Amino acid sequence: MSESLRVAAVDLNGQLRGKRVPKNQSGKQMRMPLSVLNIDVFGADIEHSPLVFDSGDQDGVMVPAGRDLIPLPWVAGAAELDLRVMHKEDGAPFEGDPRIALSNVLDRYARHGWQVIAACELEFFLLEDGGNLVPPVNPKTGRRLTGTEILSLRELDGFDLFFNDITNGAKLMGLGDLTITTEAGVGQFEVTMTHGPALHIADHVILLKELIKGTARNHGMAATFMAKPFSQESGNGLHTHFSVINQAGENIFCNQTMLQSAVAGCLEAFEASTLLFAPYTNSFERFVAGAHAPTAATWGYENRTVALRIPSGPAAARRIEHRVAGGDANPYLLFAAIFGAALEGIERKAVPPAPIEGNAYEHPAHLPGLLPDLSAAIEGLEAPLLKQFMPPLILENLAATKSQERDLFNKLSDHDALMALIDAA
Repeated sequence: MSESLRVAAVDLNGQLRGKRVPKNQSGKQMRMPLSVLNIDVFGADIEHSPLVFDSGDQDGVMVPAGRDLIPLPWVAGAAELDLRVMHKEDGAPFEGDPRIALSNVLDRYARHGWQVIAACELEFFLLEDGGNLVPPVNPKTGRRLTGTEILSLRELDGFDLFFNDITNGAKLMGLGDLTITTEAGVGQFEVTMTHGPALHIADHVILLKELIKGTARNHGMAATFMAKPFSQESGNGLHTHFSVINQAGENIFCNQTMLQSAVAGCLEAFEASTLLFAPYTNSFERFVAGAHAPTAATWGYENRTVALRIPSGPAAARRIEHRVAGGDANPYLLFAAIFGAALEGIERKAVPPAPIEGNAYEHPAHLPGLLPDLSAAIEGLEAPLLKQFMPPLILENLAATKSQERDLFNKLSDHDALMALIDAA
């Protein structure tokens, strides 16, 4: 059996970029151009990027991310992943690496003696393989899926062999136990992850998406996390739950003042963070009132129509559920935006508006909303508040990347644009 190793870092679009090398090269120093973490979703350099010709397209050093080698069970042979981050030649972390952007935010929490604990819910669609944007055939019935089956055990059982490979693969990869449900769209499912330290959970989102996509191909299907593959179906979300633990193991959100200040910080950064929640033109099609995709800076207790929900339960488990991002978001950038904004709110003792009761889609008109489209979201990266917790290089590179992608997608037909995102998102 052939053994191989993938050495990779994650780019701004949440794609693994790296090399396939012999297994015996594990632990060896690896190099890769810094510009590779700042390429568009089609895999091309960003035109006029200072990381390319202006700087001679310099290499960076791929530094181990502090994780064990990760098995890749959908890949033929004994394949493993060595996850790394990018450093510059002088040894300094490369501030264009999204994983480092999140690490920097989490370091700020650590200076308070705090640790962010997170968990995610990822929604995705299974599709027929072969380039057709249609639901798959149920392996047990032999019939194509045609209708909504919310929380259907029977539909889950139809895809049991596929989901067995997903749950077994997740355990092998160290991703923890998974909870899987059917969702509101035809062929749509949701995977809920076990909670854990935020940086590892962001890693797990990347790895779980790769596992689901690769396993789907092995089962003659395709899987996509793009925000809105079907105009008449629900979109795919990436909901983030988080709490903050102090050195005594206590949840600081037991303190209502701390909790509400974190909420206030997230609400204040809501508009400016739009691109971190919705990175593609397609992402904005998910934000439809009444479709469980929040459109305004709202919060409330046990209310799934708001952007920031405080679930019920014991005080020790109190957390914030951030319900805005699409399944196409980069988890490192998403987490950095959410947790950075929350910490800004806590440190300033910010006070949120009153919580929403009832239907938040009927919110007062004065509440801020998401920016309306990709162009506005790119401009939103200029907001001074974001620069309090996001590296300037990340914001500059992200703006250049998304501007180039916007222009390229504008040249494609709607069908071709959707097909381009099926695998990428």
